[in-house]
Amino acid sequence: MQVAAPLAPGARFLPALAAVYRAQLSRARVARIPLLFVATFQSVGIMILMRGVVDGGSEARAVVAGSSVLVVAFVALNLLAQYFGQLRAGGGLDHYATLPVPPASVVLGAAAAYASFTLPGTLVTAVFGCLLFGLPMGGLWILAAVVPLAGAALAGLGAALGLLAPRQELATLAGQLGMSAALLLGVLPPERMPALIVWARDLLPSTYGVEAFARTFEQSPDWAAVAFDLGVCGAVGVASLAAATWAYRRASVR
Repeated sequence: MQVAAPLAPGARFLPALAAVYRAQLSRARVARIPLLFVATFQSVGIMILMRGVVDGGSEARAVVAGSSVLVVAFVALNLLAQYFGQLRAGGGLDHYATLPVPPASVVLGAAAAYASFTLPGTLVTAVFGCLLFGLPMGGLWILAAVVPLAGAALAGLGAALGLLAPRQELATLAGQLGMSAALLLGVLPPERMPALIVWARDLLPSTYGVEAFARTFEQSPDWAAVAFDLGVCGAVGVASLAAATWAYRRASVR
């Protein structure tokens, strides 16, 4: 009687995460860098247009902060939704399902790889906006916290949209709508929005990254409020990545 050989143990989470991240990073480096330039130029163009109707003050701070975080939304939300939608439609999830890696490592590795490309574009957009509107640059260091936290929240949302969409076209549409929401609700000054739109703005994960960044332009920033906004953004990021992991498990068994 032959006894079946025991299966090899599954890969541990951190090594699997590092392997997926490196693989996705090398893939995204070629395919996504041109789109990152598009995202940066898009945000810079929006600030130039808004310069004609916004002079300064809180409105200028909102425009610069929102345009900077929009680069993150374009890559982490829009492109990641399209990627996972394409992966599901093309049978790529079957490949990952055969590998002995935890589902969370696949989602987090892809999300981290896409989000890694957003910092240069965000920084260029923020510096240009500060020069355009005459804002101080002393608080730009906060982008080192805003980009990964907002990127995690938006990447998790983008991955979940791509994995839950029944068709690839719907995943692309969902990603585009999500980026449009980040554009309209994040770039436009909240003082000019009706109350209903302001409430919808509070539901968008990137809003708290925008608010945290915008507060650093003030003469005496409220660092407690900045820390609170970053904490909310981080908590939403954990929740959205957990939702994306659940969506990955659900899609991979169908």
